Amino acid sequence: MSGGVIAMNPTSYGTYRSLEDTTVDRRRHVPFVPNRSQTPSIPEENASGKEDREVESAFDNNTDDMERNPLLSEAREPCPNDQNGNRSNQRNKTVRPRPARPQSAPNGLPPGALHSYSNMQALDADLEAQLGERRRSASSLSLTSQMELHASGEHLFSMSKGTRKFFRQMKIGILFLIVIACSIMFGSIPEGNKHPETIAVSSSQPYHKNVEVDMLHGQVKLGFDGPFDLLTSIDATPSNSINVILRCNVTGNATLRILANYTLVVKHPTDIPKSDWVMQTQRVLVERKNENDLIMVDITTGMDEATALTLSYIELPPAVDYSVLIAAIILGFVYVLITFDLVHRTIAAIIGALAALAALAMLNERPSLDHIMEWIDFETLSLLFGMMILVAIFMETGFFDYVAIKCYKLSRGRVWVLIFILCLLAGVVSAFLDNVTTILLMVPVTIRLCEVMNLDPKYVLIAIVMFSNIGGTSTAVGDPPNVIIISNARFQAEGIDFATFTLHLFLGIIPVYIVGFILIRIMYMCKQLFNKEHPEIVELKHEIKIWRQTAQRVTPASREENTVKALLTQKVLTLENTLKKKLYNLNRQRPEDTNWQASLAELEGKYKIQDTWLLMKSGLVMMAVILLFFLHSFVPSLHLNLGWIAILGAIWLMVLADYKDLEMIMHRVEWSTLLFFAALFVLMEALHELGLLDWIGERTAELIQSVPEQNQLAVAIILILWVSAVASSFIDNIPFTTAMIPIIISLADDPNLNLPLRPLVWSLAFGACLGGNGTLIGASANVVCAGLAEQRGYGFSFVEFFKVGFPMMIVTTLVAMIYLLICHGVIGWDVPTNSTMPLFPSHSVL
Repeated sequence: MSGGVIAMNPTSYGTYRSLEDTTVDRRRHVPFVPNRSQTPSIPEENASGKEDREVESAFDNNTDDMERNPLLSEAREPCPNDQNGNRSNQRNKTVRPRPARPQSAPNGLPPGALHSYSNMQALDADLEAQLGERRRSASSLSLTSQMELHASGEHLFSMSKGTRKFFRQMKIGILFLIVIACSIMFGSIPEGNKHPETIAVSSSQPYHKNVEVDMLHGQVKLGFDGPFDLLTSIDATPSNSINVILRCNVTGNATLRILANYTLVVKHPTDIPKSDWVMQTQRVLVERKNENDLIMVDITTGMDEATALTLSYIELPPAVDYSVLIAAIILGFVYVLITFDLVHRTIAAIIGALAALAALAMLNERPSLDHIMEWIDFETLSLLFGMMILVAIFMETGFFDYVAIKCYKLSRGRVWVLIFILCLLAGVVSAFLDNVTTILLMVPVTIRLCEVMNLDPKYVLIAIVMFSNIGGTSTAVGDPPNVIIISNARFQAEGIDFATFTLHLFLGIIPVYIVGFILIRIMYMCKQLFNKEHPEIVELKHEIKIWRQTAQRVTPASREENTVKALLTQKVLTLENTLKKKLYNLNRQRPEDTNWQASLAELEGKYKIQDTWLLMKSGLVMMAVILLFFLHSFVPSLHLNLGWIAILGAIWLMVLADYKDLEMIMHRVEWSTLLFFAALFVLMEALHELGLLDWIGERTAELIQSVPEQNQLAVAIILILWVSAVASSFIDNIPFTTAMIPIIISLADDPNLNLPLRPLVWSLAFGACLGGNGTLIGASANVVCAGLAEQRGYGFSFVEFFKVGFPMMIVTTLVAMIYLLICHGVIGWDVPTNSTMPLFPSHSVL
C-alpha cells in the first residue's frame, strides 16, 4: 500500500504537502515539528525534552479541568497536591496502574500515541468520535481561556453553557433568515430596464426623445455616461458643455413644463477611451395629470465637434423616498455585527453588501454583475496582495528580527522611548508611502519587539496604525483621499498641486502629531502594556494558540489528515500540561528589564540574519518597489499604479527566491482581509447608490447656507471637517471623499456664499484622513493591521480599537480645527481680499 509522508508547518495553518511517495504503511507519518524560525520558540525545558518526555507529561499531568488526550485510550488520575501547591509523591499509591508504553513507534511517531489501536479503521472511528465531542463542547473553556477570563473578571458575568448555546443558535437562525430574505429579493427581481441608448450630439445635431413612463406621479432616474468632467455649471460655456432639459408636454396645452434643467461639462479632447467615461445621474420628480402627457428629454450643445454619450433612464418606485433611511439601517446593522463580534467582520461586510444589493433590487435599480465588479477597487486589492507576498518572503531572511533587536538597542530597553520611535517611524514612512504598505512592513517588526520586551502587542499596534494614518495626512500621496483630491481637475485649476497641498497639511500635522502622542501616553497610563505573566508563560500561551489554530485549519478529508490533526491536538494538550506545570513553579511578577544589556547580548546571539543571499535579493526588490511607489505620482511616463507596482515586485521576488513550493508563502496572504475589502467596496458603493453619501453632503451644504454671512467660512470649515471626520470613521473615506468633492465645488461656486475653495479642501482632507482613526474599519490600514495581528495570534477587537481610536480621532480633529481657524480665519491665509472674514471682519487680510 503506497502512502505519502506528511510534513507540516504551523505558519502554513493546516496545509501539508507530500514530500515523497514510498511504499510504507499508511499509519507511518513524520511527526509535526514546528520551524523555530517562524513560530514562537518553545521554552527551554520543553524544547530540550524528548517526545517520550512529552507523552509522559501528557500521562502524568492530565487533570479533571482539562480536555482528555484524544489519542490516549487511558489516562491516569491526576496526582494530588499538598498544601504548598507541590505535587505529592504518591506515584506508588495510585489505584489505576500506569499503562505500558511501547519502546518505539513506527517512523518517528510519538511513543504511546497509537499503541491502543489495532488497525487504522479503529483509529478513524475513535478520532471521529473524539473530534465530534470536542466540536459539541467547543463552548467549554480551555485552560488558557479560563486563566484569561479569570484575570479579566469576565467570569463573574459568564452565562451557562446552555444559555450560550441557545443565544448562539438564535443568532445563527436570525442571520440565516436575513440572508435568505435578501437572496430572495435580489434573485426575484430582474436587472432594471434602463433603456440605454448611445447618441452623438453637436451644435448642428441636437437630440430629442420621448421618455416612456407608466406612472403619473413619481421619480425618474436619468443617467448620462460620457467624457464628462466633475465640474459645476459655473465652469460651463457653450463650447465645453451639454445642456439637458427634461420637460412635460401637457395634452391640449401649448405650454411646456420644465421638470429639470442641468448642464454637463465635457472634457477636451472628447475622444477619450470609454473606460474613462464618467457616469452622472439625476433624479427627477415627474408629475403628469393624465396618461397622454408626454415626457421628453432635449439634449443640446454649442460644440461644433460631435460628442458621444450614453443616455439611460429608469422608473423608481415610491419606496425610493426611504432609500436613505434603508441605507442607514443597513450600515447600522453591519456595525452592530462587528461591534459585538457576532460574526467575523468579513462575514458582516458580506451580509451588509448582500442587504444593500437587495435594497437596490427592490428599488428597481439592481446592478449587473459587471457593474458590481466595477465598484471593487482592484488597485487596492492588488497593492495588498503584492505587498503581502513581498513581506512573506522577506520574513524568511530574519530581517525583521534583526531590525527589532536594533530598535531595542536604540531604546535601551525603555518602553515609551521604543513606542515613540515606532510611532514616529510609522508617521514619517506613511507620508511618502501608502499607509497600508507601511503597516505591512512594520507589523512584523513591532510584534517581534513586543515579544522581546514582554509587551502586549495589540496596544502598540493600535498606536502605530493611528500614527500611520496621521502621518499619511501630511502629503498628497500618503492617504487615498488625498490622492483623490489632488487628482481633481478643478482643484488643479485652482493651483492645488503636490507642493501646495503638502505645505498646508504638513504644518497642521505637526501639532496634531505632538498632541496625539501626549494623548496616547495619557490613555495608556491605565493600560497594562506589560504582560502580567512570566515571559515563558506568555510565550507558551501564544504557542498553544498558534498550534490550536493550525489544528483547526486541518480538514480531516483523508486518513493522513486525520492523523495529522490528531498529532496537532496531542501537541496542544501536551503544551497545556506543560503550561500548568510551569504555573505551579514560576512566581508571577511584572517583568522588569533590569539588565537590558545582558538581554540585548543574548538576543543578538539568538536572532541573526538567517539567509544573507535571500536578504540581498529581497532588499533589492523592496527598494525598487518603494522607489517606484514614490515616483509614480511625479513621473507621467510611468504608466503603473500602486497595484501594478506591488504585483510586479512580487513576481520579481518569487522568481529570484526560486521557491519550489509556494503554498507556505500563499498561506501567509490574508485572504480574509482581501475578501473583507472587496465586500466593503460593494457595500459602500451600494450605499452611495441609495443616496446616503449625497444626503450627508446636501445637509452639510444646507447648514452652511443657513448661518449669517460673516460666519459662513468658519462654519463651513468646522462643518466640513467634523462631518468628514465622523462620517469617515463609520463609512469608508474613499467613496465619501468622492461624494463630497462636488458639494465643496458647488459651495465655492455659489455667488451668495462667496467662500474660498482652498480652506474647504484642506478641511475635507484633514477630516477624511484623521477620521479613519475613529473605528476599526474607518481606514484600510486599520483592517490590514488587525488581520496581520490576528494571523500571528495577537488580534484585537472592534471595541478595543474604538476605546483608543475614537478619542484620538476627536482630539486630533479638534487640533486640526484650531489650526484651520487660525490660518484661514485669523491670519487669512488662502482667503481672497474680496471674501468675508469669518471671525474678525475688521481684521486685515494678509
